[in-house]
Amino acid sequence: MSAGLDQPAERAGLTGSAALTSEVAAYVARLARIELSAGELDRFAKQLGAVLEHASQVNALDTGDVEPTAHPLPLRNVLRKDEPRPSLERDAVLAEAPASEDGCFKVPRILAEER
Repeated sequence: MSAGLDQPAERAGLTGSAALTSEVAAYVARLARIELSAGELDRFAKQLGAVLEHASQVNALDTGDVEPTAHPLPLRNVLRKDEPRPSLERDAVLAEAPASEDGCFKVPRILAEER
């Protein structure tokens, strides 16, 4: 991380190994526009502290030899080629439908006008 990104976190007390206080949890909750009770603030402070502690452990890892990626797994296209082929005959498909009308599937009405 660059020094510019670390400064707001340091000012808010969100760095280091010290446990987060309820005041810091209240500050973060206010920024997120989340209303929490006193008990929830204590629990949130512990949870947020654990997340930040884990993030600091990950940040301490030597990743110099690791190639940057956007996804942890290699991605490849598993879709088949789009090749045109004959489709089913309309009459054969409509013959399998529970109901049809004028060459279309007939389905129950889901939107109706109020009476």
